[in-house]
Amino acid sequence: MTYLQAIILGALQGLTEPFPISSLGHSVIFPSLLGWRVNQSDPFFLIFLVATHAATTLVFFGIFWDDWKKIIFGMGRSLRDRTIDAKNPYGKLGWLLVVGSVPAGILGLLFEDTLKKIFALPQSVAWFLVLNGIMLIAADFLRRRKHKKSLERGSGDGQSDERIARLNWHQSIKIGALQCLALIPGFSRTGATITGGLLSDLSYEDAARFSFLLATPIIGAAALLKLPELLVEQSTSFSIGALAAGAISAAIVAYFSIKFLLKYFETNKLWPFGLYCCIAGLITALFVLS
Repeated sequence: MTYLQAIILGALQGLTEPFPISSLGHSVIFPSLLGWRVNQSDPFFLIFLVATHAATTLVFFGIFWDDWKKIIFGMGRSLRDRTIDAKNPYGKLGWLLVVGSVPAGILGLLFEDTLKKIFALPQSVAWFLVLNGIMLIAADFLRRRKHKKSLERGSGDGQSDERIARLNWHQSIKIGALQCLALIPGFSRTGATITGGLLSDLSYEDAARFSFLLATPIIGAAALLKLPELLVEQSTSFSIGALAAGAISAAIVAYFSIKFLLKYFETNKLWPFGLYCCIAGLITALFVLS
């Protein structure tokens, strides 16, 4: 992997991780479409993906730093008081994030490597990308069928985090379970969790915010588990330089992507991303077949 390729792939990760269009799927498809001689089964490529994911996680954490301070304090307060109630919305939100992280955490540890080996091929990813697009379009369709009052959970009533904290435990588990789809390259973690949030009566804005908060522990934990491989298996200056270039590129692009989406989902919907995924997946499938 050259430095230019590392920067481009890092930027791609930073763009597609917060966007509901599958970062892993694009990382598999993009080098193949450009004809890059990058061995995606090589340990370095996998560790490169981990490094760019870690950089993206730090950006998530930085942007929501004020929220995380309140969440950590609120969880400590709930442990002290041995109760979770409406007077401590940030404590409730913190435990909702813990509950929502459990399904993907367990399945990721058990099946992540197996699923990637089976499905991390451009032709497979292309069709899963189409299915991801259909999921996003279906989420918009189902949302429109609901009555507006029941759809937007307390829209305009309190801060976004306080509205999210009104989710129940079952709804948080459901959103976390949908997050497991992202273990299959081509499905988007962001897209799946926003879909779960919409189906749990959150507004687009609140569903996106919960999705971004949920991304921090699950992606961060995965990166920390893989980092020892980074230190043990990759020690050459070229590899470290390419990793650094890719990680920095991912962090810069992720920052602007997250800021854009937080504003976008105040008034806009998922279907444009769904349409993109369907078109991109079909074009990629035709390209691979040809």
